[in-house]
Amino acid sequence: MDLVTPAIGLVFWSVLIFLILLFLLYKFAWKPILGAVNDRNQSIEEALAAADRAKEEMVKLQANNEVVLKEARAERDQILKEARDLKDKTVEEARVAAKQEADLIIKSAKEAIANEKRAAINEMKDEMANLSVLIAEKILEKELGDKEGQKALIESLLKQTNIN
Repeated sequence: MDLVTPAIGLVFWSVLIFLILLFLLYKFAWKPILGAVNDRNQSIEEALAAADRAKEEMVKLQANNEVVLKEARAERDQILKEARDLKDKTVEEARVAAKQEADLIIKSAKEAIANEKRAAINEMKDEMANLSVLIAEKILEKELGDKEGQKALIESLLKQTNIN
């Protein structure tokens, strides 16, 4: 059992060296170690607080982003609606303008047709008058070619006319 039980001198010197080491550590190392640990704890707490602030700011930014996104969507919808309205208005204006132009072309064509018709009728009348005069001339030439025929024609015309 001597091997397992330490000698008193060894225990004394071990305790003495331990106490001296403890005193030296307390005197020179304990405060800097505790200061470093406290500094480390404080920096960890500050980092956690900064992380919490960053998390809160991120939540605010995310909410703000959602608001901005909703506004952007609303603005996009408004722009699309205005574009559709403008397209419909432009199409309607073009349709009205095309109808007015078509009506104007039709009116102009009708006037041109009426003018051509009047001109054709006047030309026909002139042609018929010329033809009638030519026919009457030929008939009168033939009938008035002899003296007997002329006398008979004059008498028949006098009989037909009532002179009062």
